[in-house]
Amino acid sequence: MNKTYEQLLPYMEKSYALNTALTLLSWDEETLAPREGMEFTSKAIGTLSNELFSTLMNPELKKLLKKLSEEKEQSSLSECEKAVVKNLKKSFDELEPIPQKDYRLYSELIAKASSIWASAKAKSCFEEFAPTLKESVEYNKKFAKLRAKDGQEPYDVLLNTYEEGFTMEKLDEFFGKIKSAVVPLLQKVKAKNDCIDKSYNFRHYEIDRQREFCRYLAGYEGFDFNRGVMAESEHPFTTNLHNHDVRITSHFYENNLESGIFSVIHEAGHAMYEMNVSDELTLTPAGGGSSMGMHESQSRFFENIIGRSADFWLPIYGRLQETFPEQLSDVPLSRFIQGINKAEPSLIRTEADELTYPLHIIIRYEIERMLFHDEITVDELPRVWNQKYKDYLGVEPSNDAEGVLQDVHWSGGSFGYFPSYAIGSAIAAQIYAYMKKVMPFDDYLREGNLTPIREFLRLHIHQYGSSKNTTKLLQGMMNEDLNADYYVDYLTEKYTRLYGLEN
Repeated sequence: MNKTYEQLLPYMEKSYALNTALTLLSWDEETLAPREGMEFTSKAIGTLSNELFSTLMNPELKKLLKKLSEEKEQSSLSECEKAVVKNLKKSFDELEPIPQKDYRLYSELIAKASSIWASAKAKSCFEEFAPTLKESVEYNKKFAKLRAKDGQEPYDVLLNTYEEGFTMEKLDEFFGKIKSAVVPLLQKVKAKNDCIDKSYNFRHYEIDRQREFCRYLAGYEGFDFNRGVMAESEHPFTTNLHNHDVRITSHFYENNLESGIFSVIHEAGHAMYEMNVSDELTLTPAGGGSSMGMHESQSRFFENIIGRSADFWLPIYGRLQETFPEQLSDVPLSRFIQGINKAEPSLIRTEADELTYPLHIIIRYEIERMLFHDEITVDELPRVWNQKYKDYLGVEPSNDAEGVLQDVHWSGGSFGYFPSYAIGSAIAAQIYAYMKKVMPFDDYLREGNLTPIREFLRLHIHQYGSSKNTTKLLQGMMNEDLNADYYVDYLTEKYTRLYGLEN
């Protein structure tokens, strides 16, 4: 091992241990911790975050990273070590401009924010969450300005945190292409919307039986319960300590069967990414996913491209009917497939169909952009949110819970994250088009054999963690950069066929 690199190890080990403690506290907060506890627990989170800052901002670590970036040192590093150095330096560079006191105070704020948001959502009262959100926005504006380089826009700084190389300019082009295809297609679909009846979905489904079936479903998809656990939270999410401890949550509703099913399929897609990161990388700064866009591509690949296909459900729909005989005995597979793919404007992003989903993301992107350009204030968010839903989807929230408070992301300070969902959907469609060329994809699903599909994704994406960015992964897999045309073609073909629009 390179002697300079060896000197990095104590810093990496300590920062990993601190991150693990913070991850566990975050998991506990979202799942089992009492809501009133975070006011006090946040102090411990502040101390741990402060210690993490000190560990990473060590002058000796800075010297080591600078030396390891030199050509002579790079030539003696393995590919894994180069990736670790690159990712650690990226974290260092992002953190270095931030005052340590602000970092600690912000960490404590975010630790409390999730429970404040959950309480505000339960009461449908944005005013309860607004003061916390204002503080978070101001911190993020300040941090983004401190991190900006060469006249970089603050919101571009935040976007780059989640998807390297993506800017407002690129996203405007990306979303413009999607919007120009989706909006007219949605109008045609809306004209024929009565032809699909999914009233079965809103019958009463006992939650304990939903939990039982969804646990089976996660295992069927490939989630390894020897290395993972499943719990419940207000907003479903995935987290991990390493590739042998990956955790997902879901949320179940008695009168919405699809919600729990597809949140589990989605989160298990995230989980398999983390479970398949190589052992060599998993405990290092290169041990996570390549980007949030690539991560979302895996969850949405399983949720939508696989999970909403007739071929996927063919071997297992009978089991779902056996779980809910009174509710589904009169619902043949063909009707179920039509139902889970029905497209219609709705208020809730996580419940949205594939066709309207990107419009939900465009709304959030445009609102965040306005917020970080000081075109609107936090207090104006409910009004702007409601108006955009009316303009884009023709629906209007009747309260804050189904409007501006529906997503957990802003409580975690995740500004710039939302575009990753649309980028992920586009990547998923592109991967699907390629996989159809190189394997009998549909046959595997009909056989109930997801192993070759998971193995392909492991070999070409998952094992690399964040040692390769999205572009390199796509180039290595199919010798092509991200191309949104695949996504547009996928949506157009799917909904033209589903609604018989060619007739």
